[in-house]
Amino acid sequence: MDIASVNLTAGWLGILAGVVSGCAIGLFFHRADWLGGYASFRRRMTRLGHISFFGLGFINLLFVFSIRGIEIAPLTAQVASASFVLGLVTMPLCCFLAAWRESFRHLFSLPIGAVSVGVIALLFGLQPL
Repeated sequence: MDIASVNLTAGWLGILAGVVSGCAIGLFFHRADWLGGYASFRRRMTRLGHISFFGLGFINLLFVFSIRGIEIAPLTAQVASASFVLGLVTMPLCCFLAAWRESFRHLFSLPIGAVSVGVIALLFGLQPL
């Protein structure tokens, strides 16, 4: 499977996970006290986990269109690809874990670092035309 296929698949799976997680947590949104109320840390982290599936799914899709439209060094394309997929997997996971146990919030450096590495690799891997 080539890089574009990996990120294309990951992106659409992320969007599907966003829809499924939204349906699951949407069953309880009508309850004002659910997860401690609307402004509670647990509820905010749950919502952030849900929406991060969409956001990072779109980032993976944008990466596919980016590497098809520009020249990028192969090694940096592989680093960026893996970093964006890692971010897609770990960001929602960190959000849901932090909603469960607040101490897991310290893990957020992993998805933030992964996505940052992906963006930096993409930018520095650009080949001059």
